[in-house]
Amino acid sequence: MEAFVDINNVTLKYSGASGDVLALDGTTMKVRRGEFAAVVGPSGCGKSTLMRLVTGLHKPTKGTVSIEGKLVTGPVKIAGMAFQHANLLPWRKVIDNVLLPLEIVQPHRSQFRTRKAEFREQAETLLATVGLKGFGDRYPWELSGGMQQRVSLCRSLIHEPALLMLDEPFAALDAFTREELWCVMRDLWQKLKFTVILVTHDLREAAFLADNIYVMSARPGSIVQVKAVDFPRPRDLQVTYEKDFADIVHELRAKIAQVRIG
Repeated sequence: MEAFVDINNVTLKYSGASGDVLALDGTTMKVRRGEFAAVVGPSGCGKSTLMRLVTGLHKPTKGTVSIEGKLVTGPVKIAGMAFQHANLLPWRKVIDNVLLPLEIVQPHRSQFRTRKAEFREQAETLLATVGLKGFGDRYPWELSGGMQQRVSLCRSLIHEPALLMLDEPFAALDAFTREELWCVMRDLWQKLKFTVILVTHDLREAAFLADNIYVMSARPGSIVQVKAVDFPRPRDLQVTYEKDFADIVHELRAKIAQVRIG
């Protein structure tokens, strides 16, 4: 089966005033359509760089990145992105923060005025899906950190992307809120059927959400292990307390410790 996201033998070298930095070296990763993929590895291994390559914000020094069989040569319109910080615009209400991509990205941009009522209804539906029904007219500063991150997820999904890129989206939250957002993400993914690439340092998060976990080496980064997660779906948080789950987390931790040293 052809990969939906195909990172093929990619090397990326940064040039700076103090010399060249080899961030990725011979990295290969193939993600099928509809897969929930998680990328883990030691700090500085190039996980976030991988995200920027897939979304077309960086070009590889060598190798290729393709989505749906098409070479990535610039910013990818079919991708949504969410980051560690929600980065909501404080002067815009929640609903207007969610709608922002539709004001910017074609073909929605040219249709925004004539379809605004329809787009607003879509945004309200999405907010309700993540437990924020009735919060559309609030401002970001009126919401908790967890609620702001829910808004950020809605904003990344409002243009119905085929691919969602998540860069440590829950890392700044407390443990309880983080697990709550895992379940929100699980439910959104199962309902909307998009492809996900999640970058995370949280091995429990990776094991709970992902179909496959891609382990990266220390810099220069490359994929050194692909760990399949076979727990049945939909997954309840109770699975995180089971021995088989703990075994996966311990295996990943041991692998990352190994590649960090060697």
